[in-house]
Order: sequence, then structure tokens, then C-alpha cells
Amino acid sequence: MYQPYPGGDQPPQQSGQFAAPTAPVRPPIPQSVTRAVQLMYVGAVASLIGIVIELLGRHSLRTYIADHATRNGKRLTAAQVADTYHAELVVLVVIGLVGIGLWIWMAQMNKRGRNWARITSTVFFALDSLGVIGGLAGGTFSGGSVNRFYALVVWIIGLAAIVLLWRRSSSEYFKAVPR
Repeated sequence: MYQPYPGGDQPPQQSGQFAAPTAPVRPPIPQSVTRAVQLMYVGAVASLIGIVIELLGRHSLRTYIADHATRNGKRLTAAQVADTYHAELVVLVVIGLVGIGLWIWMAQMNKRGRNWARITSTVFFALDSLGVIGGLAGGTFSGGSVNRFYALVVWIIGLAAIVLLWRRSSSEYFKAVPR
């Protein structure tokens, strides 16, 4: 009639009284998420190559600044051209490195099944799409046709990753991963 005392002759595991809580089971990562993550790492490498390409084309940047940039309606002096050129190079490298970091971070978080990362990746892709459209339109200096082509290649990598992240098997994975 009475339940045995937990320290008695029956171990608690056998009695069922004090079963340890089970950790939530993590579902296997579907192929679609694995491929999306792989593409994100490819995107990070491609972004690094993009930085190198932009640095190799830096002389065209200097020429563009010297030929087109003005302050108060006057052409820039040689010192102003040099200052603007160096500032542009720093911005290109910093933005490129931030982009690489975002690719890697989103890859890791999506692999872990974080739904917010899938949404954030999509927002980053939308923002990149606006940049690519602006670059293809040629509204400002964008490093010439090689950089525009390369930006389009990186965009296609991002598009493929986003499509994979929103497939049904991926959505099921993101829903099933314990919070």
C-alpha cells in the first residue's frame, strides 16, 4: 500500500518514481540545410575573394575619385584624392570582413536550427539584393564590370542558400529543433 522509500531496497530508476528528465532529441539535419550551410561557407570564401578583387582594382578607384569627385564644385586636390582613396579602401575592407563574418555566423546558427537565423539570413539577402541591383544599374562607382559580375556570383550563392533554407524539409527541421 505504501510506496517504497527512495533510499530503500529498490533503486529509483527501477521504481519509476524519480526518472531523470530526458533531454529533447535533436532531429537530424536535413540535406537541404546542410547544403545551405555549405553554400554559406562558399559565400564567405567568395566574399574574401571579392575583397582581393576589389583591392586589385584599387587603381581604377583612385582614377575614378580623381576624375569625378568634387568638393564645393571644385575638383579634389591630390591630398584630398589620396585621403578619399584610403578611406574608401578601408571601408571596402571593413564591409567585406563584416560580410564574411555574417556569412559564417548565419551558417553556424542555421546549422543549429535557429529559426531567427533563417529569417535574418533572408533579410541580409534582401539587403544584398538591393546592393546588387544598384551596382548593376551603375549608379555609383562599383569597381567596374569584373566587380559587378563577381557581386552577381556571390548573390547567386546567397539565393541558392536562401531557397534551400525555405524548403519544406528545412522548415520541418527548424520547427522540430528544441528551443
